[in-house]
Amino acid sequence: YQRRVHGRMENYGLTTFSRQGKLDQLDYALEAMMRGESSIGICAKNGVVLASEKKITSVLIDEESFRKIELLGVAKGISFSGLSTDFRALLLKGRKEYQRFDSIYKTPVTTQRISEKMSKVIQEATQSGGIRPFGVSLLIAGYDHDGPHLYQIDPTGAYFGWKATAIGKNMVGLKNFLEKRYSDNIELEDAIHLAILMLRENYEGEMNELNIEIGVIGEDKRFRILTPTEIKDYLKEAD
Repeated sequence: YQRRVHGRMENYGLTTFSRQGKLDQLDYALEAMMRGESSIGICAKNGVVLASEKKITSVLIDEESFRKIELLGVAKGISFSGLSTDFRALLLKGRKEYQRFDSIYKTPVTTQRISEKMSKVIQEATQSGGIRPFGVSLLIAGYDHDGPHLYQIDPTGAYFGWKATAIGKNMVGLKNFLEKRYSDNIELEDAIHLAILMLRENYEGEMNELNIEIGVIGEDKRFRILTPTEIKDYLKEAD
């Protein structure tokens, strides 16, 4: 529907293109993502690292009840920037697809396929009546039979494989940083240090092991989230 705003007619239809060829609701979804806390993904030659800011808004919140990095399955990890409620809904759908594929084919779903399936869910929300686009971007990390992979999915439903990328606040600056520092031969340990360096450069305030999260998957093909103690050790090495 339309209404007059500041003397001009504005289109508020969820699935209607504006005169400029845009879906306004998608622009709002992208804005919600870009206001989210930064998340970084780096694909090394022997694994993938996901790293994310994790700012708790109140000291009364149970830190264990909120995560920026989660397991999709044994061999897949996921992080996000944007609306946490939208992320949880997509995480549930992704886990169901992971389990469905595993139960049918008795093998883990590839990173590309799970990314494609989740991107389809996000894309359908941009052209269906009565619902809004998801205000979140996702980073999916996995280690398949042909090596490590990193995918990014945007609120539009577009998904691409990346060597290294960033989403959320200051993602343009972080990507520029990656373009200067990333190497195709980077090792997983070096990728972890690079991710920490990037978060520290972008972090507002004092960064410690409780307000960032790091997840890694290596040649063992098991994604795991580092403990605060492990992160603290990496922070000390970075000093």
